[in-house]
Amino acid sequence: MSRSRPDACPGALQVHHAADGALARVRLPGGLLTPDQMNTLADAAIDLGNGEIELTVRGNVQLRAVSDPEALADRLAEAGLLPSATHERVRNIVASPLSGRISGLVDVREHVVGLDAAIRADAVLAELPGRVLLSIDDGRGDVSGLGADIGLHAVSDREFALLLAGADTGARVSIDDGVDYAIRAALAFVDHRSDEWRLAELEGGVGTLLDSLGLVGDADPLTFEPPELPPIGWLPQDDGLVSLGAGVRLGILPARTAQFLAAIERPIIVTPWRSIIIADLDEWAAEQVVRVLAPMGLIFDSESPWLRISACTGKPGCDKSRADVRADVTDAVENDELPAVGRQHWAGCDRKCGRPRGDVTDVVATDAGYVVD
Repeated sequence: MSRSRPDACPGALQVHHAADGALARVRLPGGLLTPDQMNTLADAAIDLGNGEIELTVRGNVQLRAVSDPEALADRLAEAGLLPSATHERVRNIVASPLSGRISGLVDVREHVVGLDAAIRADAVLAELPGRVLLSIDDGRGDVSGLGADIGLHAVSDREFALLLAGADTGARVSIDDGVDYAIRAALAFVDHRSDEWRLAELEGGVGTLLDSLGLVGDADPLTFEPPELPPIGWLPQDDGLVSLGAGVRLGILPARTAQFLAAIERPIIVTPWRSIIIADLDEWAAEQVVRVLAPMGLIFDSESPWLRISACTGKPGCDKSRADVRADVTDAVENDELPAVGRQHWAGCDRKCGRPRGDVTDVVATDAGYVVD
């Protein structure tokens, strides 16, 4: 079908030109980063950007004020962070970040790898909009509440529930066939869409895709809510090792802190709650990590107010913003003057960019000041 609107969603190659310069978004299927890849991002943020790595609500990262997008793309490709020039914006896969390490019905890490490989292997799927999100939940229910267009949710060690447009369809598929059905659903969306960016916008939506897959939704559908907080602090793994969950203030990770994370030489997982998990530590190493990184600003205390606050870029990075949102929310937290309790999202305009899902109070900048919505 013809497309009348170009897809402006930023990537590592198609950058967005913001008020503070080029913005490059790097997809991380399942949020996984090796230490070397984290170091590449940190060095690039220092050499080519504003010295910060931003974490997104889809478990991806982005660099702002990029001075040389081509040089950045070269570095990303060399680090294995740009395995496909044609598909780099459609590798939007979130997955249970603790899967295979702490509880869960199924270890979904190999499913993430298989889904990413299958997406990149199909030329048609390069036509997916950059906003389409896929999810794989190991049964604990942490990412199935994020409203993915296409999702797999483990209901046992043998079956996935198929989610479409953020809801359980009632259809069940075998664990071994889950990736294949996710790919078939993505292909069906490409085939049926015209100008729709998300599956929920498609006329006939879920019913159309379910029919094209030859599936029947005859199971009682499950419902999901996003978690109130990310995994934070000391997280004992099933194998006796430890993961550490670390909050990142407003999702902004200084490049110097990222270099320290890379130096730990353990797997790093970026969560869709703008936090970090450092995995596979022994207890002594975990204690040292907390001792070093807590003073650098990483948050290991689940009571920190920063874990319940998010914000858009605001001024000067966004020319649509009416305020320097990040500076204003920082003043409010530090002076104990937050205008609302619980989870809140501060935004520089009515678009409310970066707003997390769930029960969140909006604090929106207007010409007359902030309004609590």
